Amino acid sequence: MSELLDRVARAREGALGRVGEATSTDELRLVETEVLGKRADLIELRKSVGALGPDERRRVGQALNEARAEVEGALAARRSDLAAEDRRRRLEAERLDLSEVVPSRRLGHLHLVSQAWEQLEDVFVGMGFTVSEGPEVETEWFNFEALNFAEGHPARDSFDTLWVDWGEPGQTLLRTHTSPVQIRAMLATEPPLYTICPGRVFRQDTPDATHMPVFHQIEGLVVDRGITFGDLAGTLEAFTKAYFGGEFTSRLRPSYFPFTEPSAEFDVLRPDGSWLELGGCGMVHPNVLRSGGVDPEEWSGFAFGFGLDRFALMRHRVDDLREFFAGDLRFLTQF
Repeated sequence: MSELLDRVARAREGALGRVGEATSTDELRLVETEVLGKRADLIELRKSVGALGPDERRRVGQALNEARAEVEGALAARRSDLAAEDRRRRLEAERLDLSEVVPSRRLGHLHLVSQAWEQLEDVFVGMGFTVSEGPEVETEWFNFEALNFAEGHPARDSFDTLWVDWGEPGQTLLRTHTSPVQIRAMLATEPPLYTICPGRVFRQDTPDATHMPVFHQIEGLVVDRGITFGDLAGTLEAFTKAYFGGEFTSRLRPSYFPFTEPSAEFDVLRPDGSWLELGGCGMVHPNVLRSGGVDPEEWSGFAFGFGLDRFALMRHRVDDLREFFAGDLRFLTQF
């Protein structure tokens, strides 16, 4: 019996050694067959138990059971370790560096338009505005009708719309401005509402130094009780000084937009004494408030909109808007 117990111990140690040497889950499966399969030493030794007396059979059987349990435990532990190692190697091989751009890590930098986008968001968020977003593919109702562009309105022609082949003809388009987001914001949020709507827009413009068929806008919307045109003028003046500096000032000139009444153009006076037109603004038209589910008898508001690309042009004194989209590293690496 002593010799049989020694053989059990050697078989156990051999099996544990083979398990520990396995370097992959596939190899471990082969080892498991070798140490616990039908022809494994621990299994073959069971055939010798039947020739022993009752006490000896009990002791050797117990030793075999304990050995098998220990080997099975070692297999489970090794399988877990190898699976974790496989996963670690796979994740390392698939790892992507999604780190944000930081000044100390000059592997690249934000595009000029993205810089202007973030800077303008920071200014308005600092003034108490939230940021709203919406889809770039819009319905005719959100893009025109809800904004007081009645069907056949001549102002629709000036937008050179890019229509999308989806649904009924003339019902789906690439948005021509970010104003539809204002309607969505009013429908989603009870007033008071102070929000800006930045995003990409599309029109059938011929590319030149100041126009592109794809460009970027940022619009603002305020809806609250007792809002006046004076609040609009004060907000734009505060924005001008916060973004451009204390030496800049702003003015408003009468204009016309279907979605505001009264409406105005927004100009900035530069330190050299020249005026630069930046965008449009005005008091939100009552029809637009109704489209957004807001009662114009209780609430009033103002809206404004700028071209993000033109802000970047002016800030960096770039002469041609097409430079932003050409992808020329000689240009982009200057900023």
